[in-house]
Amino acid sequence: MSSSRLSRRPGGLMAKAPLYVRIERELRTRLARAQPGDVVPAESMLAEEFGVARMTVRAALNALESDGLIERIQGRGTFVRQRPEPRAAGTLMSFQDQVRSWGCTPASRLVEAGVRGASAEEAAALQLTATAPQVVSIVRVRLADQVPLAVEYACFPSHLSSLLDFDLEAGSLHRALHERGLRPTLGSSRLTAQRAAADGELLHVPADEPLLVETRLIVDQHSAPLEFTVSRYVGERYDLHVTFDVQPPGTGETR
Repeated sequence: MSSSRLSRRPGGLMAKAPLYVRIERELRTRLARAQPGDVVPAESMLAEEFGVARMTVRAALNALESDGLIERIQGRGTFVRQRPEPRAAGTLMSFQDQVRSWGCTPASRLVEAGVRGASAEEAAALQLTATAPQVVSIVRVRLADQVPLAVEYACFPSHLSSLLDFDLEAGSLHRALHERGLRPTLGSSRLTAQRAAADGELLHVPADEPLLVETRLIVDQHSAPLEFTVSRYVGERYDLHVTFDVQPPGTGETR
């Protein structure tokens, strides 16, 4: 990052936050205007600019590196990282394929997996008609280059309990479904925003961090509900690209 982009005396930093957090937030603002590959000034330069110890600056840079915004290269320095290409909202590929398309290494961390009772929303989405419907529930943290992007709450009809025998950390669930003769074919999703709350600990963000929440239903090649998933993404680490039609204005009279 060039000095003109990052070396600027901060103003209006939040007085109540810890020093390293205030510096981190200021640097995030500057990173948003920077280009991938720009050089980030050395710790010593930033410490002098902000009037703090180098260890305070290091804590701020560690947080930015943890979020995948900067990259430290031994013997060369610190650089602004390439931001992942946004996913088209109308397209869903496997998480592993998507992350690899960014040039990153995908990984999953299993939080919990098992068969449990379905919520009313899950039962309705998956069209479960049993008196006490059950679902296969798989909760994972999804990572790119070890940076947590999302917590994914996936549910499947209970007859797919063999999914629990699959390698849920190294493997792709969509690949596992294909192996069972099921092809995720069509889907619909709804986007909302929510606080991280308890998921903040899993995503390494504060509990009040806003998350992009995608609730989606996927059907198989027979148009039968196959997967109901709620994915909670860290907004700064994941983008969705949306295209849309513009409706012409109504022709009726207004008052």
